[in-house]
Amino acid sequence: MKRLYLDWNATTPLRPEAKAAMGQAMDLWGNPSSVHAEGRAAKALIERARGQIAAALGAEGADIIFTSGATEAAALALAGRGILCGAVEHDAVAAWCAASLPVDGWGRVFVTEPARATLQLANSETGAIQSLPEGLWAADLTQAFGKIPFAFNWLGVTCGFISAHKLGGPKGIGALVVRRGTEIAALLKGGGQEMGRRAGTENLIGIAGFGAAAEAAARDLAAGIWEEVAQVRNILKDALEIPTKEVYFPGRETPLECEALEDGPLAVLPNTLSVIAPGWKGETQVMRMDLAGFAISAGSACSSGKVRASRVLAAMGWGEDEAGSAMRVSLGPGVTGDEVLRFADVWRAAFQKHRARQ
Repeated sequence: MKRLYLDWNATTPLRPEAKAAMGQAMDLWGNPSSVHAEGRAAKALIERARGQIAAALGAEGADIIFTSGATEAAALALAGRGILCGAVEHDAVAAWCAASLPVDGWGRVFVTEPARATLQLANSETGAIQSLPEGLWAADLTQAFGKIPFAFNWLGVTCGFISAHKLGGPKGIGALVVRRGTEIAALLKGGGQEMGRRAGTENLIGIAGFGAAAEAAARDLAAGIWEEVAQVRNILKDALEIPTKEVYFPGRETPLECEALEDGPLAVLPNTLSVIAPGWKGETQVMRMDLAGFAISAGSACSSGKVRASRVLAAMGWGEDEAGSAMRVSLGPGVTGDEVLRFADVWRAAFQKHRARQ
C-alpha cells in the first residue's frame, strides 16, 4: 500500500513552484555581489525573493537577512544577548538562552521581560500557539509561517526566525527578519553581504526556491487550505480518542497532577496532533508505523545514541514515562480523511497488541 507521509512539521515536500524557481536560478551563474550584468541579474533574483517573503510574512519594511536556516537565524539574533526562554523552545533557540521561563500544563510560557526574551509562536511538538507579548525581542516563527494567518509587522516583536523547508521550500535556506534600524552583529564576517550582517556568497538557488514557496504558501493560506487540513486532523483525533480512552493529547489536556489552570488550552496549529500512549515508547511507535507504511515522529529525541523523553512535554508537567511515550502526527495539504483513518486503524491495532503483551 502507498506510504503516507505524516511528518510535515519535520519537513515538507518541495512545492512545484519552488522547484521551478530553483531550476531557473540555476541558469544565473553570476555572483550577486558583482556589478556586471550577470551579477546584477543574480542580485535582482535575490531581491525579488526578498520581496516575496516579506509580502507573505507581512514584513514589508523589515530587513530580511538570508541564512542557512532558522538555526543560524536564531544564533544571529540571540548570541551574546543573555536572552531568556521557556523549556518548550526548539533546541536551536534554547542553546542560546541564559535561563528558563516558567511553562504551564498547556505549554503556555510566562514572560515578564519581553525585551530580554524569545518565544515561539507555535510549538513543533504540540502545535500550541502562543500569544506574543508586545516588545518581545525575538520570536520563532518557523512552524507558524504559512500555516496560520499573522503578520510580522503586527506581532510587536523585533526579530523573527523562518525556514524554507517548513513551507514547501528547499532545505538549507532560512532568514532572520528584523525591524529596520535594529542592530544585529554579524556572526559570519567577511564580504559584507546581507546588509553586512551575514557574510558569504548568497545561496541563489535556495533563495529563489524560498521566495516562490513563501508566495505559494500565502496563496494556500488565503484560500483556506489549512482549514481543510484542520478538519482532517480532527478526524484523526476523534479516531484515536473515542475507541481507546487510554491516550492523552498534550496541549489539549494537562497532566493529571496539574491543578486547573486559568484561560484553558492554547489554540493549536491546524495540522498537528501530539498523542501520549503511556508505556509504549515513542521511538517504538515510529518504527512500528514506519514498517506499516506511515512516516510520523516521536515526542522523544535521540542524542548520541541515547533516547530521552521529550523535554517539551516534561516542561509541561508530564511524567518521564508519559513524555517518553509520545508520537507526533503532522499533516499537510492533500492528506485525506480516509488516509488518516487508515493510519488510526493500524496504530490502534499495534497499540492493543502492545498492551496485551504487558
